[in-house]
Amino acid sequence: MQIAVSGGKGGTGKSTVAVNLAIALKQLGTELTFADLDVEAPNDHLLLGVELANEEPVVQFMPRFDYSKCTKCRKCAEVCEEHAIITLKDGTPFLMPNLCSGCRACEIVCPVPGAILEGQRLIGHTYITPTPYGFTLVTGKLREGEERSMPLVVAAKKKALEVRKGLLFIDTAAGTGNTVSKAVEFSDLLIAVTEPTPLGIHDTELILELGKLMEMPTWVVINRADLGEKEKVYELAKKYGAEVVAEIPYSENIVKSYVEGKPIVLTNYPEAEIFEGLAERVLKFIGGGE
Repeated sequence: MQIAVSGGKGGTGKSTVAVNLAIALKQLGTELTFADLDVEAPNDHLLLGVELANEEPVVQFMPRFDYSKCTKCRKCAEVCEEHAIITLKDGTPFLMPNLCSGCRACEIVCPVPGAILEGQRLIGHTYITPTPYGFTLVTGKLREGEERSMPLVVAAKKKALEVRKGLLFIDTAAGTGNTVSKAVEFSDLLIAVTEPTPLGIHDTELILELGKLMEMPTWVVINRADLGEKEKVYELAKKYGAEVVAEIPYSENIVKSYVEGKPIVLTNYPEAEIFEGLAERVLKFIGGGE
């Protein structure tokens, strides 16, 4: 199975929930692989207290022009939806690398074999990191200055599927953009982490809408539940056929464990019971109990 933890706005505690839930599931005997697909700001390794390992580059196709063969027909520029290829008055093509999506449309329509050559651009890296908790962490990390994160999300998720053992447990980026959609795609369950603030409630509706469009069961976890209008979150959940499965209060213990780099589910703090209970509920779901 595949379970994704996501949320609308950033800063709701999504990664904290994902990390603690993954550890709690493993403690209950669940075999899993953890994928951090927040490639622009991956931080699950920090919460798990491990250094990223087994780095592998991820490259993207980038056209190179052989001007000795180019007929200056402009077809490459005309087909480029990203406007990454521009032409001079005489039709000579030039590439703006930062705009190129690597779709290869220019290569496909070019009428002269060899006029467009295979080039590559480094967009980031994937990492496969053992953790002391009994599961592997797969991470995608976008190269600094790179603007396109989708290809790296695809590459990191593919890597996670290749090495997966048991449940694939995914932590996504914030928001509801195409990278989040790709990360949660084919999930059997979407867990949306939110907070009962005006912006949090607004983005909760967006992630619930995404879950509805992708036709997947959706649960809601309300973080810092005592600091806002959580009733509105319950109303949204009911509207979209989702269920609020946990409330996490604002807690100095959680902050303390975060600073100490020790997942709270491994402490004796009472808040650990929230994640343990949520993990048991996930196990019941996996077993077909709900």
